[in-house]
Amino acid sequence: MGFDFMLMRKLLIVGAVFLAAMSGIAKESPKPSAVWERMQAFTDEHVISGSVTIVATKDKVLQLETVGYADLSERKRMRSDHMFWIASMTKPMAGVCVLMLQDEGKLSVGDSVEKYLPEFKGQWMVKSRSKGKLTLEHPPRPITIHDLLTHTSGLANISSPRGDSTLAELTMAASKTPLNFLPGSRWQYSNTGINTLGRIVEVVSGMSFADFLEARVLVPCGMKDTTFWPSDDQAKRVAKSYRPNKDGNLEEARVSIVNGGLSDRRRTPYASGGLFSTAGDVTAFYQMMLNGGVAGGKRLLKKKTVEQMTQTQTGNIETGFVSGMSWGLGFQVVKQPKGVTEMLSPGTYGHGGAHATQSWADPKTGLIYVMMIQRAGFPNGDNSPVRKGFQQAAVNEFVAD
Repeated sequence: MGFDFMLMRKLLIVGAVFLAAMSGIAKESPKPSAVWERMQAFTDEHVISGSVTIVATKDKVLQLETVGYADLSERKRMRSDHMFWIASMTKPMAGVCVLMLQDEGKLSVGDSVEKYLPEFKGQWMVKSRSKGKLTLEHPPRPITIHDLLTHTSGLANISSPRGDSTLAELTMAASKTPLNFLPGSRWQYSNTGINTLGRIVEVVSGMSFADFLEARVLVPCGMKDTTFWPSDDQAKRVAKSYRPNKDGNLEEARVSIVNGGLSDRRRTPYASGGLFSTAGDVTAFYQMMLNGGVAGGKRLLKKKTVEQMTQTQTGNIETGFVSGMSWGLGFQVVKQPKGVTEMLSPGTYGHGGAHATQSWADPKTGLIYVMMIQRAGFPNGDNSPVRKGFQQAAVNEFVAD
């Protein structure tokens, strides 16, 4: 068989064209996204150590960006699988647990708390404080589950006496502490109220709150890296928290709920803010909500229940940590976009966390915004420049004028 020079020539030409094309691609570096540039700037300016951000729809991730470091001292680059203390971003997940039980007919948000927790019967309320004298009276009605979900119960925030207190113990202490005001009349953020919801879930379901949350929310949503107690392997992926020192440099800050090891399962599973999670897991939770309560083809919540949770339930009561906010059932709801929420649509719902993590879903645009950072020391984590910068960059990139 003779050698085919014409065939060889054609192959060489095709190969040369391919290599030239590949060379051109290699020389053209992709343009950084607006979100990446904004978050990188915050990192360069030592406002944050690093971040993981996601912009998504109800069925896909549009953009996932990582910048900076999860550990400054060891120069560990931030990765998408790094875990974060999401703190109060736990609250909407606790709310979902409660509303699941309502969907099953096992409780109603209009029920009194004392129906399930008898220790709340005969609770007292502060009538007046004057010259060191405290006058008490019984409120005209008992607090309800709705009051707890909307932070309008008047329950005072009480400190846990131990790192391993049970929700039952915390609830008992709360029941013996006078209410700060008439239930339903005002808004006052209450971690104690949300922990009381966790205890109601335990009593009604017959399961521990942590087990119910895992079985009914985390597993169905595919949230494999969301837990109160990171395993030894997961603990290696928990990003460190930082706060600025007097010189303006970032120094390590402790996570307030952790006394001892991250994996210590004796630690209280705070419904108010005990979870660690990843950006991807939190996104999956909000995708379930935007899908009307469905995850992985399985219905977790009734569609009307999702609507109930994510609509204003507090009327004209002033609520929230920034202007224009209202409260749904476990979720904050944007009533009038302004300031840090000005780029979001009315009806956008979500929650932030103590170390400035943020998670929001905008039903009008169909977009989910998740920002995972670990930054203590902001005067108001919900009103941080980092949140506003991330959201504005994402909206500029993905929302048409």
